[in-house]
Amino acid sequence: MKKKHPSRRRDDAERQLSRPELIAAARSFAAAARSPKTVREYRRDWLQFCAFCDKHDALAMPATAKTIALYVADLAGRGRKPSTITRALAAISQAHKSAKHPSPTSSDDVATVLAGIKRKVGTKRTKKAPILLADLRALVKTQPSDTLLGLRNRALFVIGFSGAFRRSELVALDVSDVAFTREGIQVGIRRSKTDQEGAGQTIGLPFGSNPITCPVRTLRAWLEQARIEDGPIFRACTRKGKMRGRLRDVEVARVLKRAALAAGLDGSTIAGHSLRRGFITVAARAGKSERDIMRQSRHKSAASLREYIEEAGLFDDNPASGIGL
Repeated sequence: MKKKHPSRRRDDAERQLSRPELIAAARSFAAAARSPKTVREYRRDWLQFCAFCDKHDALAMPATAKTIALYVADLAGRGRKPSTITRALAAISQAHKSAKHPSPTSSDDVATVLAGIKRKVGTKRTKKAPILLADLRALVKTQPSDTLLGLRNRALFVIGFSGAFRRSELVALDVSDVAFTREGIQVGIRRSKTDQEGAGQTIGLPFGSNPITCPVRTLRAWLEQARIEDGPIFRACTRKGKMRGRLRDVEVARVLKRAALAAGLDGSTIAGHSLRRGFITVAARAGKSERDIMRQSRHKSAASLREYIEEAGLFDDNPASGIGL
């Protein structure tokens, strides 16, 4: 059999690689390199930059370093935080790279303006208050145990706290992700902020000594009364008990704030992250090791975890106490 000339074999291979289904698959995998949340934020940031350029009769693509520097100054003038500005620059940079243009965001002019903003405004993040154990009990008590909505919220608070869940992880849980055992609940987390490739992690939620803050009893009560056997664990639910689809992550913070107000707490200091922060704080104060806390909270960096632990121990062996003040 006569062999094909190398150039013909190369042409055949290129034709195979240019098939529409392969191109579509490649684009799909490329799009999946970032989380849906990041994609949404980048799209919003890019559209806002385009609106700025339209308003000032400037070219958005390709943009000049001067335009970017002016945009950064405009964002700072409107009270945007340095972290928000940095994300906007990342979105603009990514848009230029996708269009095969060099990124104008890496110029010295832009870096100088951004450095000035950080120096003038500061880079300290506004942290929400942790929900401590007494707070958790108060939150749970505001939720009636004889309604579906109350049972859902009780389970949401207790599971979110005991598993140190991020709100996106919490609402992503399906019935197939949990297994009730003699010791408690095994929870499989398919994907998280620190596990974007979906390797998966498993944590344990043991029985609690107090029935109203026991992960096993609160979750079982919700699933049984709501008759949820598969699909999302936490679902949108009306006051009359009518259920809809999967609960959105933004709703976690709203539910917490409403319960905090009902419990007499300061709702303005509470966010979805307060449950996770609260668990780490309580565990650290109880003397749990960093390794054990990291296993539950799924922190990849001990330095990141210590930000929580250091705040939790501000008054432990404080040198200003016991000196006669």
